[in-house]
Amino acid sequence: MTVLDNQHLTELNAEVASPRYPRQAITPGIVHIGVGGFHRAHQAMYVDDLMNCGEALDWGIVGVGVMPGDRRMQQVLAAQDHLYTLMVKHPDGHLEPRVIGSMIDYLFAPDDPEAVIERMADPAIRIVSLTVTEGGYNFHPVSGEFDLDNPQVRADLAEPSCPSTTFGLVVEALVRRRARGIAPFTVMSCDNIQGNGEVAGRMFSAYARARDAELGEWLAAEVAFPNSMVDRITPVTTPSDIDELAVRFGVEDAWPVVCEPFTQWVLEDRFVAGRPPFEAVGVQLVEDVEPYELMKLRLLNASHQALCYFGYLAGYRYAHEVCRDPLFVDFLLAYMRHEGSPTLPPVPGVDLEQYRTTLIERFANPQIKDTLARLCAESSDRIPKWLLPVIREQLARGGEIHRAVAVVASWARYAEGVDEQGAPIAVVDRLKGELMRITAGYREHPAAFIENRELFGHLAEEPRFREAYLATLASLHERGARATLESLVQSKGTT
Repeated sequence: MTVLDNQHLTELNAEVASPRYPRQAITPGIVHIGVGGFHRAHQAMYVDDLMNCGEALDWGIVGVGVMPGDRRMQQVLAAQDHLYTLMVKHPDGHLEPRVIGSMIDYLFAPDDPEAVIERMADPAIRIVSLTVTEGGYNFHPVSGEFDLDNPQVRADLAEPSCPSTTFGLVVEALVRRRARGIAPFTVMSCDNIQGNGEVAGRMFSAYARARDAELGEWLAAEVAFPNSMVDRITPVTTPSDIDELAVRFGVEDAWPVVCEPFTQWVLEDRFVAGRPPFEAVGVQLVEDVEPYELMKLRLLNASHQALCYFGYLAGYRYAHEVCRDPLFVDFLLAYMRHEGSPTLPPVPGVDLEQYRTTLIERFANPQIKDTLARLCAESSDRIPKWLLPVIREQLARGGEIHRAVAVVASWARYAEGVDEQGAPIAVVDRLKGELMRITAGYREHPAAFIENRELFGHLAEEPRFREAYLATLASLHERGARATLESLVQSKGTT
């Protein structure tokens, strides 16, 4: 068994690829906030690719954790000299392990916010990137405005030199750079949000403006926030993944990452302090990311929601199980073809029919073992951004909506917290208490769930939406998920 650290890199199994560059020569250029599985399987991998080509050694990544749960990541990575194994799982069972060496440090902000601020204030840092999830941007799900009532935000504004939030840390670093005559860095969002760079720009500017009006205007004018579209299915690492890496390849890694073979990154080429030559390793640098991000959000991400609640209620627990069931495949393809795709602008260089088929193949990869519980989590952050825009646009054009509306009803049924066999469902959502309170009493008032304007705005007042939702919810209660899905697949109407 080989311990994963700098000292033992040369002792790794020959089947495990390792960095071909001298790690001691790497200097920091990127601070990344929110180091999870996706960042380690995606952005950090692309930087590692560049380093393996002899490029970007001055773009080493310094990870930052801001949440209490990030402490373990800091401890694990520190013990491994910030190395970790990325294990690509192919559908045929072939495993492709590789050690990533592009991360050179990790700071846990709650322990030492000053160290994080000063690292970002260092002139060597030219990009601060983010994977903080949809909920990490602190905006209202309907209005889209920055939430100044957030207690942590209020505390940071009261004591800006010792912040705890991502906003407070980043803005304080920018304030110090400005005071020292250092140019600002680029803030690069890698989260699944439409117009993620624009959203980040608005939120950070709003925080800065609340701190000082002139500061907010300066930040909005001088800091770049490029949009991006990122894609790679990266399920949560399980104990069996750790064991498999150890048994099959002899690597002792406390927190490897597993992912599918497919990866995509479309990035707006707008940086104020330079960037790595990402295009050399397959990143698509474009002027307009929007067509690509809408394609991903409304086909891939929305389809994840379309399969997860119905699938869970029907007794499945993994995405690949669902996508090997012809009934679910028919439903997903029909949603993508007749509801999601009509809302998309032209996507340069992409065959949408091939993309839709590829999505089903990716979801059906049995090696990934992506859990439906993961896909069902944090729905109140996901459904309003990925699925409701499809419903609104289809309503406006008189298009089909009944499949997308059925997904909303399946979410409501899932949020009841009890499956069709009476077993409890562990609902994970920032609004869990409110959602479960609503569903506990909506047998008497079935529309209560969609009348939550914080999530749905005025959609409940749209007759087509309301009627389709109520019909599907009633069917879920009376007939169950599978029978409901069979009716949806057979339906050819434009409800």
